[in-house]
Amino acid sequence: MATTAIKQKAATPAKAKSKAPQPKQIQESMFLWEGKNRSGQKIKGEKSAVSEAMVRALLRKDGTIVSSVRKKSKPMFGGEKSGKITASDIAIFARQLATMMSSGVPLVQSFDIVGKGHDNPAMQRLIMAIKADVEAGGTLAEALRKHPDQFDTLFCNLVEAGEQAGILESLLTKIASYKEKTELMKKKIKKALTYPIAVLIVAFIITAILMVFVVPVFSDMFRGFGADLPALTQFVVMLSDAFIAYWYIIFGSIIGAGMAFTQAKKRSIAFQHFIERVSLKLPLFGELLTKSAIARFARTLSTMFAAGTPLVESMVSVAGATGNIVFYEAIMKIRDEISTGTSLNVSMRDSGVFPNMVVQMVSIGEESGAIDAMLSKVADFYEEEVDNLVDALSSLMEPMIMAFLGIVIGGLVLAMYLPIFKMGSVI
Repeated sequence: MATTAIKQKAATPAKAKSKAPQPKQIQESMFLWEGKNRSGQKIKGEKSAVSEAMVRALLRKDGTIVSSVRKKSKPMFGGEKSGKITASDIAIFARQLATMMSSGVPLVQSFDIVGKGHDNPAMQRLIMAIKADVEAGGTLAEALRKHPDQFDTLFCNLVEAGEQAGILESLLTKIASYKEKTELMKKKIKKALTYPIAVLIVAFIITAILMVFVVPVFSDMFRGFGADLPALTQFVVMLSDAFIAYWYIIFGSIIGAGMAFTQAKKRSIAFQHFIERVSLKLPLFGELLTKSAIARFARTLSTMFAAGTPLVESMVSVAGATGNIVFYEAIMKIRDEISTGTSLNVSMRDSGVFPNMVVQMVSIGEESGAIDAMLSKVADFYEEEVDNLVDALSSLMEPMIMAFLGIVIGGLVLAMYLPIFKMGSVI
């Protein structure tokens, strides 16, 4: 039968070459409309349709007396199209949708309320597109899967489980809580990592300004002294001369290195994996990244357990949620072992990436049948650990950065004033 199927597939292109008319895809546009409702109140809004006549027909069907319809003009320079949908937008959307449904508002009507109340035009278009798919008879999970850039596999799987079990409202609440907690943790980690980088950039800019504009003024003045300059001053003057002479090479090298690093990380999976492995071994920051990965693992798996998703199926989404290749590979190995009958806690212990406390909590959860509750407690613990570590890093980094800036900037100022102090002592 396999051979027959292959022959049939091989024969298909010959038939496909016949000029079969392809259905033309109709492009919808956005229209602005104004009118009155059945109570006589003036109302207005936006509607996506093929033509102005269709907009009028749809509005009349809703009982609206239309006074004007016009095509929405596209903004110059891509104004509206440049709207970017962030992970925070998706988290807010999940929370708003869960709130609407818990209040008894029908799903389709909830899309209208949430979509029209959103400030981001790109998010409005996304919500209206999902609404159109649901109105056409599709499920919410199917509508979300058409937008993989905004809704990941985990989100869609949980929604699908909620629809099948009739607990969509409850699962949307869990998704919203999950998204909000993961985004909050990501923001804290970014803050901890961004702060020292931003200070280093500022320190470099200040040093460059001193080297280009301040040191040369003192250097010209020192040449008329007719005496030997202190070693520190000579070193700073030499640095200033080199900086002025080769500034384009210095800046070009820094910008080029930054761009090369970014492109290599974006295009080379091997390089990206290397960076992720090294990042876990960094002092202080490595501990922060490790604990955040464990927190995301526990939170994601707890949410999927609560939704009734089978363990083996859950592990793929859980592995992707950790955000690090070391944990991804370890969790995929755990998945393979679980599929052969090994218990979760034994597989986690064998992986070597999870602390003993996490393994013991999972073991207790498996024995008591409350693994989702145990994983939720693990997630709460490690999220608090991440919060404390971020606060500790911020408190530690501030004096270290101030000391660094004091040494660099203070050293330059001291180098410039040493000859003046030397002249004063001679006089």
